[in-house]
Amino acid sequence: MTSHSTFAILLGGALEIDDRVLALTEGVRSIAADGGMAHAQALGILPEVWVGDFDSTPAGLSEFHAATPRMPFPAEKNFTDGELAIEQAIERGATRLVLIGAFGGPRTDHALSHLLQAVTLAERGLDVVLTSGVEEAVPLLPGSRDLDLPAGSLFSVIAFTALAGLSLSGAKYPLDEADIAFGASRTISNVAEGRLTASLVSGRALIIARPHDFSGA
Repeated sequence: MTSHSTFAILLGGALEIDDRVLALTEGVRSIAADGGMAHAQALGILPEVWVGDFDSTPAGLSEFHAATPRMPFPAEKNFTDGELAIEQAIERGATRLVLIGAFGGPRTDHALSHLLQAVTLAERGLDVVLTSGVEEAVPLLPGSRDLDLPAGSLFSVIAFTALAGLSLSGAKYPLDEADIAFGASRTISNVAEGRLTASLVSGRALIIARPHDFSGA
């Protein structure tokens, strides 16, 4: 069944397709951002629009997806192609965003922008998940959220501000209303014991997980 309010945003970072990626993209609508269109065929999805300045589109990709409607923008602009694609999804009714290829790639600045933007999108009320197939991330804002991770897999909580009242259950190293200074490494390389519950009193963070990495078990 197609979800009309969940959009996969195809970005230009690395992607290794696994069952978790396929589950995240099954039945969703999609929008490609410039070179992120390279992921469409491998995922078996057809974006409803292709956004960007097309300066990072691989040779031959334009011809292969010639029938896909395009929304071109000039190279000299105030937004990344990824942000433009996300805003298009929101205009089309998105309430949940799956950012595909959000990690890695040739541009560290773009990858970092995706991580930061995920948090601001969550503050706007959108449900956001980022994935490369190797790594996944979800924003953590005040409140509580659950993550279904394989037992023994690595995860970290990356703080973008000082955190107050961080609690973790279902983890090898649980926390109970801990205060975490901005830049502290205390929340790096924890291990999930299955379903993970994280809650926060105040602050902004991302939970970054490596579902296939059991090196910490």
